Amino acid sequence: MLSSPDGRRSAAIRVAAKAADVDALDAALHVTEIELPRDLPPGSAVIEIHSAGVNPSDVRAVLGVMPHAVWPRTPGRDYAGVVVEGPPHLLRKEVWGSGGELGITRDGTHARHLVLPAANVRQKPAAMRLAEAGAVGVPFITAYEGLREAGSVQRGDTLLVLGANGKVGQAAIQLATAAGARVFAAARTAATYLGHRTGEITILDASRGDIAARLRDATGGHGADIVYNTVGSPYFEVACRAMAIQGRQILISTIERVVPFDIFAFYRGRHRFIGIDTLALDSEYGAAVLDALHPGFESGALRPFPVPAANVYPLARAAEAYRAVLAGAPERVVLDPAL
Repeated sequence: MLSSPDGRRSAAIRVAAKAADVDALDAALHVTEIELPRDLPPGSAVIEIHSAGVNPSDVRAVLGVMPHAVWPRTPGRDYAGVVVEGPPHLLRKEVWGSGGELGITRDGTHARHLVLPAANVRQKPAAMRLAEAGAVGVPFITAYEGLREAGSVQRGDTLLVLGANGKVGQAAIQLATAAGARVFAAARTAATYLGHRTGEITILDASRGDIAARLRDATGGHGADIVYNTVGSPYFEVACRAMAIQGRQILISTIERVVPFDIFAFYRGRHRFIGIDTLALDSEYGAAVLDALHPGFESGALRPFPVPAANVYPLARAAEAYRAVLAGAPERVVLDPAL
């Protein structure tokens, strides 16, 4: 149900302008009332949100790091909820979604209600809780799109995931093991992989020796057909040395913008670099990716990230949720506007 007596007003986080720093998040993230349109655009749906993931990109946008972000704005890219207005085939259905435009160039999901084109709305997998469904979007769409651009991971491929315990790293490992690839997982500080997988993986502790040399030893000198580098510059050089002939390196983030680059090794290795920016993928594209992922979640080959009760925040505590994500919360953090 909508939150006001006339059924047209709702609650949302509203950011008037970017926050100067982390300490300014409390002042920047205001809970306000918004007016929902009395006459919905044709083909639209109103979603009552029960879970909206807080992604690092949401926090960075509010801190002014995302140049595309336009203010004032309601942040948030991922959601899960129930359709309360819209086409009969969606009405009262539990749905999920994500979009690069949400919370960046148009109002996003950190709100009680969201209006979207009904064509961009999908029913979530039946066995998945709403809290979990609202935390799937950005990490899994990023992982899927990277692997798709790399030619899709195949049975027998060797995949090296750098930053394996991050959420995109875990999603990539889920997708790769489900496809039957041989997976090596490297993490900077932990020698134990924390996520779900459906096949064996080999852990490479980045603090103990040369990852590229150890990978080549383990693969008889072949190396990695695909390197999913979720960290960027700190791993760039080792990732290049780990790549097989015709290997592909996927990059989604970085710390340093400029890195040394061995052109000779690049062309002799017939390598490819693939950059993925999911801000360029709108909610229509996100819906298509979720369609592709849906069977894996239904079968259990893929699993959503755990969302502990302590990581579910009301809108009034959004600044706490944002700070938890910025501090590197190991589990997903979501907002539940019904709280």
